[in-house]
Amino acid sequence: MSTIRFALAQLNPIVGDITGNSLAILDAVARAHESGARIIATPEMSLTGYPVDDLASSLDFIRQSEAGVVALAARLATDGYGDAVVVVGYLSAAEQPEFGGARAHNSLAVLHGGQVIASYAKRHLPNYSVFDEERVFVPGSGTLVLNLGGVETGFLICEDLWRPDGPVAELSAQRLDAVVVINASPFDTAKDETRFPLLTTRAAEFACPIVYVNAVGGQDDLVFDGDSAVVDSTGTVLLRATRFVSALELIDITGTGASTDGIALSEPRDDVTPFIGIDLPDLEAIWEALVLGVRDYVTKNGFPSVVVGLSGGIDSAVCAVIAADAIGADRVYGVSMPSRYSSDGSKDDAHELATTIGCHYSIEPIGDLVTPFESQLGLTGIAAENIQARARGMILMSLSNQNGHLVLTTGNKSEVAVGYSTMYGDTVGGFAPIKDVFKTVVWELARWRNSVSRARGETPPIPENSITKAPSAELRPDQTDQDSLPPYEVLDAILEKLVSRRDSIDAVVTDGFDRATVERIAALIAGSEWKRRQGAIGPRISRMAFGRERRLPITVRRTTGLT
Repeated sequence: MSTIRFALAQLNPIVGDITGNSLAILDAVARAHESGARIIATPEMSLTGYPVDDLASSLDFIRQSEAGVVALAARLATDGYGDAVVVVGYLSAAEQPEFGGARAHNSLAVLHGGQVIASYAKRHLPNYSVFDEERVFVPGSGTLVLNLGGVETGFLICEDLWRPDGPVAELSAQRLDAVVVINASPFDTAKDETRFPLLTTRAAEFACPIVYVNAVGGQDDLVFDGDSAVVDSTGTVLLRATRFVSALELIDITGTGASTDGIALSEPRDDVTPFIGIDLPDLEAIWEALVLGVRDYVTKNGFPSVVVGLSGGIDSAVCAVIAADAIGADRVYGVSMPSRYSSDGSKDDAHELATTIGCHYSIEPIGDLVTPFESQLGLTGIAAENIQARARGMILMSLSNQNGHLVLTTGNKSEVAVGYSTMYGDTVGGFAPIKDVFKTVVWELARWRNSVSRARGETPPIPENSITKAPSAELRPDQTDQDSLPPYEVLDAILEKLVSRRDSIDAVVTDGFDRATVERIAALIAGSEWKRRQGAIGPRISRMAFGRERRLPITVRRTTGLT
């Protein structure tokens, strides 16, 4: 019998940064090696970052990826880690490009002794939800099994594990001691409802442990939660990494016998006690995903700070606290932009929020900017309301230009769905922290985040009045959101069915909702696609987010045919 220590390196790569990602891999290998690990697995496309989208069609980028793998193998040996086996995800050139332009494989390389000793190309390419891999990758063929110091080890890449045919069936027919699966599997609130049952099922089929290594971090509108794990053939979770943070976890796996023709690896030096991670409650997981999405978008794109308009309402308050949790309050600039319709209560709530979280705070009244437009153009009604929102957008973008801030736009999913926003006004911004969060969930997150502060003995950051008062854009006297929309409890329930579940209008009505209301909401959703197409991206937390996941034509006319 032979026991080998595996390391799961849950890393946060940056797309395109082959040098930086290589250094992160080297650091993880060094720490794992020091702890006695001799097989170190990193996530899917850990060298290049994921998703690379059409970078996969760039010959220059493919060559840089392949050269990067060779250089990494050599550097590992030079630094004294040549006896380790390191599994790295990267982009490799396909021998036969496919019709449509795909010319690369989504691959893994096995590094040992200063060389790339084996490679495997992902066979099942997901082409649903946020994935578009059939368009940019060429599928691989065959399987990869290596005897690593007496431990018979199979290798898969993400989607390969999800489908029962092909590589899963082929590996299940072999006698294996472990299957290493490298992944870049993005977070959504229902992911663990499918991820761990899948791991349990596959481990039973393989009759051996699965070493599941997932990426962590924000990449544009995707958030990767990590949640790397080892599950044995009985379905027992032997190890689970903390979610939403980079991590290095260790576990010992015993093989069926000493290697005769495999790679000679030194035995582990000490016993290891696996850390069993604790799953996060839903609201905490959502908050952590939003914080990570904001933090990585800001830092990976080199923004020194963010600016957010503080209205005193719940959405801007939650966005400001997310930003403060993500990058520190000293890098958050809150701006109150009152109009003649702004209530004293809202102005006080904005000031209280800024004071409590300790962010920068300034007041920029918009009255003197709005009046010339109203008088010169004779604006009334909705046009006069929208010019107020656009004046605020102009202020935020001007501060961004002047100081380098990233503007955070504060619209929630309910508003984004039905177009309850002003183009080039409150939609202005480069990143939308709560774009995929329904209004009712925004309130829940606010209450949860305040409870966290209370438990720590801190002042709750979000003013209670911002949570309890009727939501209002305050663009005219005594305005509330419910002047234009159904109560958010009703609206969000309808949106969940029409958008998230893709139910028909008839099905939603059958569930007990008023037909006229459902038809009106459906029309608002359809008529707002042009706004969504121009809107900022934001962290995806659901399985039906606007953007990558839900794409509809802007110009469309629905008819039912001749009768």
